Amino acid sequence: MLPPIPKPEDYAVSPETGFLPSEPPLQFLTHPCYDRWERVIANFQSLLLTKRIRAVIDGLPIIPTSHLYKETEWRRAYSILCFMAHGYIWGGHKPTEREPIASLENLSALTTFTGSIDEQWFYLVSVAFEARSGPTIPLMLDAIAAARFHDSEAVTCCLEQFAEVLDDLGNLLLRMYESCDPHVFYNRIRPFLAGSKNMGEAGLPNGVLYDDGSRNPTRKQYGGGSNAQSSIIQFFDIVLGIEHRPTGEKKDETSESEGDSKPRHNFIHEMRSYMPGPHRRFLEAVESVANIREYVEDNKSDRNLVVAFDGCLAMLRALRDKHMQMVSRYIIVKSRETRSQSRGRALSSEKSSSQTVNLASARRVSSNQEKPKKALRGTGGTALMSFLKQARDEVGEPVVDDWVRRYMKHGRTAADIEIQKEDKAHRELLEMIGEHPDEDFEIPGLAASWAMTDSEGGLCSY
Repeated sequence: MLPPIPKPEDYAVSPETGFLPSEPPLQFLTHPCYDRWERVIANFQSLLLTKRIRAVIDGLPIIPTSHLYKETEWRRAYSILCFMAHGYIWGGHKPTEREPIASLENLSALTTFTGSIDEQWFYLVSVAFEARSGPTIPLMLDAIAAARFHDSEAVTCCLEQFAEVLDDLGNLLLRMYESCDPHVFYNRIRPFLAGSKNMGEAGLPNGVLYDDGSRNPTRKQYGGGSNAQSSIIQFFDIVLGIEHRPTGEKKDETSESEGDSKPRHNFIHEMRSYMPGPHRRFLEAVESVANIREYVEDNKSDRNLVVAFDGCLAMLRALRDKHMQMVSRYIIVKSRETRSQSRGRALSSEKSSSQTVNLASARRVSSNQEKPKKALRGTGGTALMSFLKQARDEVGEPVVDDWVRRYMKHGRTAADIEIQKEDKAHRELLEMIGEHPDEDFEIPGLAASWAMTDSEGGLCSY
């Protein structure tokens, strides 16, 4: 007997807004005991700029959560404490490993680290992306139900609408360039979004010790922000039957001894632990009933159905391609610029003791005494881009039409061309100054540092 189609409302998922809350967020907590939190957030940017954030938070008492009654109040408290925690860790000259427990035009951010338009725009584009994606959830659940009843016309209609939304999302993503400058993002915003896991190169080697007032405070390591933590991104892959393998593994490399078992991308599934529990369980429920890919493969003679399904894959692949370009411009290129600047400072003088240590200044190069890391090939991001390309190309694997499959497999995209040109220019620059372009180099991501051999890597830099 087939499991029932999951109902979004049973998993705190809205048919209109998807994984976003259906009601606007609270602008402040009304109970007086939380006034201290709200005062810190009201003066957040000035406390960060004056490096007073740690002293102020250290002076706060431990405030109980017993006066949080509504879901909206819990979300507000969660948001406030997350900003305070990241501000406390990364808001000084060096990170601290001891942590006290304590349409776009219609949107605005309640809290930011920098007070900049760039940071607000970065959050708002992400929220608008989620909101525009919301209606695809009931749409694709209807498609799954229609496939059970062999209603090919209904499945085709749902897939056509899904493809249009994916196309819109690609255009929405491009609006990031309007008001979020890559230099501001990489050097001012991104450091505050880092986690405490695998952050040794950023000055936080052992995670964070959470001082809860007990004699045995706990040390924790958490990943930073990642698009893999977005429930809607994983929902897209699930409903279209897209499988992501461990990084670097080819489709035909699965051992025959594994039978029907499919290799899972450990990092993607690990990131589900950062999602709200009901949303995580919703994705698991959708996985148990997803049937669109199999239905299309069993009905290849239905040309309209095949075109609609392949169109969805093409639009999703184009979306990932645009994102790959964005990663190159906002992270890879800026990391190379930072590397060049730090090299120049090293040649002229010793590193200043007051220089800020965080994710923007972090890099890992194998020393002369260490065995070079073979996986860390390339010049400032080749391994990262290899992962992103694999994740993008895996979107095209379920394609049914032979011609479309050949095109997706061999066609060069705009991102491929742009990244190749940037790589060439960077190599030529290194050769001009007498540096070997194949020096081992790694860019720490927000959720983890990543090398080509790491099965959990790559998406951390989404």
